[in-house]
Amino acid sequence: MGVTAVASWLSLGEGSTPLVPARALSESLSCELHLKCEGLNPTGSFKDRGMVVAVQRAVQSGARSVVCASTGNTAASAAAYAARAGLQAVILTPAGATAGPKRAQARAVGARVLEVRGTFDDALRLCRELGERDGFTVVNSLNPDRIEGQKTVAGELIEQLGGAPDVVALPFGGGGNVTAVARGFEEAGASPRIVVGEAEERATTWASAIRIGVPAHAERVAELVAAGRVEVVRLTEEQLRAAWERLAREEGAFCEPASAAGLAALELCDESTLAGKVAVAILTGHGLKDPDAVPQPVDAVVEPTLEAVLEVLS
Repeated sequence: MGVTAVASWLSLGEGSTPLVPARALSESLSCELHLKCEGLNPTGSFKDRGMVVAVQRAVQSGARSVVCASTGNTAASAAAYAARAGLQAVILTPAGATAGPKRAQARAVGARVLEVRGTFDDALRLCRELGERDGFTVVNSLNPDRIEGQKTVAGELIEQLGGAPDVVALPFGGGGNVTAVARGFEEAGASPRIVVGEAEERATTWASAIRIGVPAHAERVAELVAAGRVEVVRLTEEQLRAAWERLAREEGAFCEPASAAGLAALELCDESTLAGKVAVAILTGHGLKDPDAVPQPVDAVVEPTLEAVLEVLS
């Protein structure tokens, strides 16, 4: 199931991402856990689902440029779809806070990338101000078209599982994806428990994709919490890193650090939340989005002989 109602000339093939059983983690959590691999969207993150809709609507409204504030994934996605649509993309990033590969994606397709001497919140404020000028459309998740596209992941999960999961876990950065997932399940008539992980050190976390001090959708997420639909779990940096390493080493799922926040949150849930349940952890971005998170020394430098290789392996 792909993102619907999108013009074929604009689509890059977003949606229809794999749902992978996590056998080792299922055993340790006493549940049936699946990993929704959103890093296999065209630009490497879940943002593409909503961005294609937002850019199409921008074209229809006569916009000349799209603008976004970003810690990286929104930038890469906005830039790609803007290029395909023939629009200019203006990207505002907090200085020194964006992974290099994400900036490279945006620059490669012709976006104007500006670093703001400040936080993500400063960049978002400027983005909103620019969006008030004629010809600019803001494509952050404040744009309702983004939510409309991103909610399709819920229907996709129901289709892939043959029914709604009992529990869904995902990261909580700005809150747009939490809002979209909750809306998607509600419109499908389903009500899984939604568990979201946020960094305790929001403004400085190692998981750069959720390095957002003030969530744009904080009020809506609070409403979902009050309604009993969402549970927010605060995570230490150590808990985030441990979950990220487990995904890679136990399941072969290499995701960017922020993507592990859902699993980290599940690991802190009460046993009754997961025991015997069907659960999904949404992995929001590919690991190649932030390769610097991985220590990269080689194990050894060897002579080009079998004996030298075997000596190291012994």
